[in-house]
Amino acid sequence: MAHRVDHEYDYLFKIVLIGDSGVGKSNILSRFTRNEFCLDSKSTIGVEFATRTLEIEGKTIKAQIWDTAGQERYRAITSAYYRGAVGALLVYDITKKQTFDNVQRWLRELRDHADSNIIVMMVGNKSDLKHLRAVSDTEGQTFAEKEGLSFLETSALESLNVEKAFQTVLSEIFHIINRKALAAQEAAKATGPPIQGTTINISSDSVGSSKGACCST
Repeated sequence: MAHRVDHEYDYLFKIVLIGDSGVGKSNILSRFTRNEFCLDSKSTIGVEFATRTLEIEGKTIKAQIWDTAGQERYRAITSAYYRGAVGALLVYDITKKQTFDNVQRWLRELRDHADSNIIVMMVGNKSDLKHLRAVSDTEGQTFAEKEGLSFLETSALESLNVEKAFQTVLSEIFHIINRKALAAQEAAKATGPPIQGTTINISSDSVGSSKGACCST
């Protein structure tokens, strides 16, 4: 019986998780990639990553998700890891107002270090702790709309909207690549066939990588 092995994929997309320490980035990662949740998870030191392969419109997408440390002392280490990222989940804790207030700073850092076309989803995590809520859903939605971001509230504990958050980001990246590939094909038709061996770049900084290449550098 034939089966698809892990290294067989059509696209590899690098996604980064950013936000303050303790907002639940590591559990969002483990819930999406392994369907696991750890109540005693320790703060991430430096950078960790995990992968998951999924299908989008008949194509196999391998998501390589990087979990960046939230502590200030690791910021100089993690800034280099934005390079090559085509998507980001910007996470805050709905029970801690300070983590929401710091979203603006994380967004500024992301825009300073990442590609300008990166797809960003703002995530209000720990929605299972509604009785401790310090940031309303409306506050999160309003900020996201002002900054042009997608927005969802999630619960890594209850596995609520974690899948949807990643699926939304990955689908949007995939659709951008498809549109650019089609545009490149149309342009090629208009100017005649490309010379054999010519590579057509679909974006200046590569929105994603095709099979056999990695979008991190």
